[in-house]
Amino acid sequence: MIRRVTVPGLFPPPVYSHASVVEAGTKLAFLAGSVPLDADGKLVGDGDPVRQAEQVLHNLREQLRAVGSDLEHVVVTDVYVVSADTAVLSAVWDVVEASGLSAGPHSSTLLGVACLGYPGQLVEITATAVVPEGDSR
Repeated sequence: MIRRVTVPGLFPPPVYSHASVVEAGTKLAFLAGSVPLDADGKLVGDGDPVRQAEQVLHNLREQLRAVGSDLEHVVVTDVYVVSADTAVLSAVWDVVEASGLSAGPHSSTLLGVACLGYPGQLVEITATAVVPEGDSR
């Protein structure tokens, strides 16, 4: 259902693929940015991008579950981190990698940005995923 492509003529990416191909007719879910808020709308991990990344991934799993998918079926993500420090971006990416999200490996972009939508928010992840056949949601 998902063909992940690492392009031979390009520098080999460490834990992601250059492209993911999904056959026409497959159901896709385009997920809004997953943010580091708990079920009550409170920020989790104030000042801690690693803790926020963990909450973001927890919330992403919930989003995927609600549409009948899971981390294994994610084909592309954008990972936003409020920082210009590559060490901070790498620390957040380590959380993404440990989550199993990059097991595909999926296609991803990791970005350092100036700010995100909620006060104190340091991490957000958007995703597109395949919804496996047989799910009626």
